[in-house]
Amino acid sequence: MSKSNIRATGFVLAKRAELTGDDFYDIKVSENITVAVLCDGVGSAQAGAEAAKRVTTHLINNFKNRPVAWSIEKSIKTFIKSINSILYKESIDQYERPELVTTLTIVVIDENRLYGANVGDSRIYIKRDEELKQLSFDHNEEGMESVLSNAIGINDDVEIFYFENNIQKDDSILLCSDGLYSLMSNDMLSQHMRNGATPLVKKASKLMEDNLPDDTSAIVIDILDIDEVSKLKQLSLDIPEKLKKGDEIDGYRLKLSLIQNNRTWICEKKGIEYVIKFAPTEAIDNPDILDLYVKEVWNAKRLKAGFFPKSVVPKNRTARYYLMTKLDGITLKQYLKKRHLSIDESIVLAKTLLSMSQYLLKYDLVHGDIKPENIIVIERDGKRIFKIIDFGSITEVYSINNKAGTPSYLAPERFKDAFINEKTEIFSIGVTLYESLTGKFPYGEIEPFQNPTFKKAKLPRNYNNNIPNWLESIVLRAISADENLRYENYTLMNYEVENPNKVKPFFNKNTPLLQRDPLKFYKFGFYFLLILNFIMWIKTS
Repeated sequence: MSKSNIRATGFVLAKRAELTGDDFYDIKVSENITVAVLCDGVGSAQAGAEAAKRVTTHLINNFKNRPVAWSIEKSIKTFIKSINSILYKESIDQYERPELVTTLTIVVIDENRLYGANVGDSRIYIKRDEELKQLSFDHNEEGMESVLSNAIGINDDVEIFYFENNIQKDDSILLCSDGLYSLMSNDMLSQHMRNGATPLVKKASKLMEDNLPDDTSAIVIDILDIDEVSKLKQLSLDIPEKLKKGDEIDGYRLKLSLIQNNRTWICEKKGIEYVIKFAPTEAIDNPDILDLYVKEVWNAKRLKAGFFPKSVVPKNRTARYYLMTKLDGITLKQYLKKRHLSIDESIVLAKTLLSMSQYLLKYDLVHGDIKPENIIVIERDGKRIFKIIDFGSITEVYSINNKAGTPSYLAPERFKDAFINEKTEIFSIGVTLYESLTGKFPYGEIEPFQNPTFKKAKLPRNYNNNIPNWLESIVLRAISADENLRYENYTLMNYEVENPNKVKPFFNKNTPLLQRDPLKFYKFGFYFLLILNFIMWIKTS
């Protein structure tokens, strides 16, 4: 769910004249996911307020670093159980009884899906078509609404009430403590939450003449629009199974198939040529493949930058396809069959790939398959520029996807199921630069399903003595098999590309001292021989 489609507010008031209370909340709205947590520290416990804050912080921080391979359900349940166990054990150690105790509500919005859970009697509601419905479950002792039967930190194990729902445009989600819903009916909650959390809580306070009997808190999340990916997926569009030259779809006449599976073509309409890419036929029956294609279309539609071809998704299309500008050039792979890139061209390529990668990172994305086949070389005003293609490979940063990428350009850790991040993308950039300058692979060509070993790469200057030392060091650091020696991020690598005079020579850990620092080697040798001669002199005296 895009940030622009979410409006989230939160507010808390302490009871009576107290300055602080036991409630705590936090909301994180990012480009891809929204997480909201509200906790009501149990007032009868000595450390209820501390527990509320720690649970909220724990869940928010863990979702920031959540393994993308984990489902939302697994993440919610795992993180809740983790903090529950931590607080319970600390309570027993410090107080010999449960005192770090709090209720919990959490909701996560991913695309057009609402995931939620609660422990205790704080609540989660959804307002749809002016009707308010409770989604959470109150953990109270039967017949005693004021007595909790379950809370975070009260036992070593925790009972979690979990739910999922689809969300729609104009839905509103409410998380609140019992201090709010005990004072206001569903009709009052529904009426006053439309302006956000602050007016809602303040209305409750006015009902009690600003003398609240309990801490009162609320989070209100308004769904301004549904996720674009889901909109695209819900469209009733045909997926043509067979395509051939001369076929015409929405006025676009197919001229030349660019890929063996006949899903990407050069087409023409009104004398203008485009590249048209259709959904794979497998998407007809496989919703996962359809999801991947729809995300590709969405990325092609929203990623507008000079290093990508311009893409268009026609509004009135009758089939699942999108259009790209036809680039007048050849792939870098084709170009390299005839000649290497010059030093200046390689620097332009490095800057282009790093700028593209930094741009994608703003959307929490990585390209996933940087290689010469996905780079188009174009002649413009006597200079060569580069465009990056293949929206289908773009994926979320930190995702685990063994199918993403091409073996010869994958970082060593990717063969061990590591997630995709800036360092793995930098490795692919480095291999691409190495190949562009030398025509070779630094670790040899790697076949699919091969379990490669990454021995020491040959120096690029062995194949091309025009490469300056500073550029060679940049490439060697980028392709280091030891990820700890590789650039930490795109910014550091780009800084050195922009500032050749600041580049330090790169050496692997097993590089001999004589090669890494000849002056230090000879100094060490001098002092060693001096000490050895002194010892020999003493023995002979």
